[in-house]
Amino acid sequence: MAARWTDALKRARDHAPFLARGLEKHEELAALLAAGKADDALHLAKDAGEGIEDVGVALRREKRALGLVLAVGDLAGAFALDKVMRELSLFADRALHRAIDTAILKRVPDAQPQGMIGLALGKHGAGELNYSSDIDPILLYDPQTLPRRERDEPGEAAQRYAREVVRLLSEVTAEGYVFRVDLRLRPASEVSPLAIPLDAAITHYESSALAWERAAFIRARACAGDIAAGEAFLDHIRPFVWRRSLDFGAIDEVRRLTHRIRDKQSGPREPAPDYNVKLGRGGIREIEFFAQTHQLVHGGRDPSLRRRHTRAALDALAATGRIGADDARALGESYDGLRRIEHRLQMVADQQTHTLPAGEALDNVAQLDGYADGAAWLEHIASLTAPVAQRYDALLAEDEVSVPVDTPHVVAEQSQAVLAPELTERVTDWTDGRYAPLRSTAALSAFEAIRPRLLASLAASPEPERAVARWESVLQRMSSAINLFRLLEARPGLMQLLADCLTLAPPLADAIARRPELVDALIDRSALDLPGSRGDLIEEMVQSERGDTYEDRLDRIRIVTGEKRFALGVQLIEAAHDPLDVAAALSRVAEAAIASAQEAAEEEFARKHGRIEGSELVVLGLGRLGGGALTYASDLDIVYLFTGSHDGESDGDRPLGATLYFNRLAQRVSAALSVPTAEGALYEVDTRLRPQGAQGPLAVNLDSFARYQMEDAWTWEHMALTRARPLTGSEAAVRKIDAILAEVLGAQRDPAALKNDLLKMRGEMGAHKPAKGPLDAKLLRGGLVDTEFLVHFVQLRDRVGLMPAVDEALAQIPDLAKLVPAHVLMTRLLVGTRLLAPDLDIPADSQQAILARLCETGDFEGLLAHLADQRRVVAQVWHDLFDERLELDQ
Repeated sequence: MAARWTDALKRARDHAPFLARGLEKHEELAALLAAGKADDALHLAKDAGEGIEDVGVALRREKRALGLVLAVGDLAGAFALDKVMRELSLFADRALHRAIDTAILKRVPDAQPQGMIGLALGKHGAGELNYSSDIDPILLYDPQTLPRRERDEPGEAAQRYAREVVRLLSEVTAEGYVFRVDLRLRPASEVSPLAIPLDAAITHYESSALAWERAAFIRARACAGDIAAGEAFLDHIRPFVWRRSLDFGAIDEVRRLTHRIRDKQSGPREPAPDYNVKLGRGGIREIEFFAQTHQLVHGGRDPSLRRRHTRAALDALAATGRIGADDARALGESYDGLRRIEHRLQMVADQQTHTLPAGEALDNVAQLDGYADGAAWLEHIASLTAPVAQRYDALLAEDEVSVPVDTPHVVAEQSQAVLAPELTERVTDWTDGRYAPLRSTAALSAFEAIRPRLLASLAASPEPERAVARWESVLQRMSSAINLFRLLEARPGLMQLLADCLTLAPPLADAIARRPELVDALIDRSALDLPGSRGDLIEEMVQSERGDTYEDRLDRIRIVTGEKRFALGVQLIEAAHDPLDVAAALSRVAEAAIASAQEAAEEEFARKHGRIEGSELVVLGLGRLGGGALTYASDLDIVYLFTGSHDGESDGDRPLGATLYFNRLAQRVSAALSVPTAEGALYEVDTRLRPQGAQGPLAVNLDSFARYQMEDAWTWEHMALTRARPLTGSEAAVRKIDAILAEVLGAQRDPAALKNDLLKMRGEMGAHKPAKGPLDAKLLRGGLVDTEFLVHFVQLRDRVGLMPAVDEALAQIPDLAKLVPAHVLMTRLLVGTRLLAPDLDIPADSQQAILARLCETGDFEGLLAHLADQRRVVAQVWHDLFDERLELDQ
């Protein structure tokens, strides 16, 4: 034992000037090490900064003493590699934590340090720091909790603290430095501040982060500052790092990450002077990337692979059969050996080097490591790098790029046969770097694989120039498109559907630009089938995995709803179904989303506030939702009601009275339906039809609702109730609401007063909301609004046909039977124009043809003529009932 320590100290003094100076300066540590008292020396080193008021000095002295003890213990074989790396990493945690606290307290002395987070990445995050490592933290802050002076803005304060943290740790003083701090791993480091607000960081990682950032966050952990907030942040972005399913672009991400290592290296391929043990072929980085590549591919589905430590990751991969046990063992042993080589290089002069020196310097560091000379040391290093290079070569071979990315002229020649010459130059320019989704090598490779078929599909569309322009618009809006490209490569049949979406329906093109994964909804053969029942849709939306959070459940609802709505939009422009059936299906999807969102919100709300026995929340649908015939662009008109009295109280840890309970719950349901999550937004929710409108409470109980409707409601509110329908709630609650609606709508009214109210309201509506174009089937005089006013007038006057679906009501009112063809035509036109002509002006020829087909009128001129005829029918009925002529040019 004594001989081993004596030899280690001799090698340190003879071959490592930095360690020799440390031993001379710290005689007490040298004495403990010479006596083999490693643990005592380590404890004393950690106390080297105790009692020193200046934090910068204290940290520098602890770092120097700790590094000395660990290095000599390492040379003596007393400290395992893992212990050395762990102790250095734990010190980095302590140093960054103290620097953050000190920076805050320096400016706000009485504050409780909080609101600033230090995330450790890379070797620091993995607990694998070396002697001369930089640290690469990401600094985040919470503007709501960050201490600051009254005159400081949160962002200004955060940047002050960040600059002070960097200065405290990296400034070189007479005491040396603590760590070089590199903040370039933060989002958009070229333009972003040193410290990033939490919300901005979340937005970045959920929407625009790059593939290498996924790999970086494999080893991320909250290490300093407000650690609880840091852990919550990492939990929030976990889906960004660990994707639940392997998408079509994942292999390309892996390919780009793995190739980048060797592309940047110009030194010797084998261990020799100037060989880089970190970045060279067979070096440390290749082992790390070997593990991380497999983790990226499989870790989303297998949480056991989510290990930060490199050797632990290799062992986990072997345990699950992702790599061979021999591969894990060989790579692990090489990793440990190369990390020791790296440490020896850095012990000599405390320099951040990974490059093997030449001549006497090579012999010197070899002898520090216990080898006779540099030649023997190189032979040892080669035995470590060879197994790595062999396995890494095999990994790269698995992902060879099958389509060259530098042959656009070949594709252009192919496309000229189908694409007009004037568009060829525009197409060629797509890959010149102007579009973000086509700037990376992986994206270009993926795009080249689909370009011939894509261009052929665009050229075959009714208006190729419009198709090309819309595709360019999509490229301009998207941040990444690799997955879309790979999907189209794997499913060539989708190409024409995509071209139709781009050419014919701007809302669908916009949806693809926001969420390219929506095209996934078209993969299945049933993509052009109408969706199933409301119950089937709910079952699909509420599927969950163990451990799913409330946000996960909302995301699932958004995913299913978005895919179903998108598929229905495609079905519409492909004229696969009657627009009336599409409208009914869109309503079923919305009803399922409402029911699913309400269930999730109620369970989440009950965690804090419990439930109120004998009472429940009911969603009442009105407007097109109540009538069961939505369009692609429809808002949701809803009213919240609750059963039971106002006197109830919830039974949770934080009890609430009934009125407050159900109003807050209603707010939660509205948010669940309308607030965007990582998967986007669902619907705009409009609750202005509730009692007393925007001035009234969001939710009222059934008694209050009934009393208001019987005593205080205006005529227009009763008109709205003709299309009311309970969408959620127990059978008992639905029966009670139906009874209230029947009583209100069945009340006797003065026909003259009803007529005057209705005409006044329609006049005001016409003045404030004129028709938007010649295809505005809703607001044109003689259009749907006038048709519905006629129906509601007869419903309320004669107390007949009281059912929420207008088509069903018309079937029950003989006097209005002649309006049935008008209502059918204009509803079909309304549903079609929301996608094919959203500006409600006369569209291009291709959209005209589809609209005519949807409306069953033969051609577009026939559609316009038929529309004019049916508007005259509505105008005639209007005149017959109200003795008022409609100006049909409005």
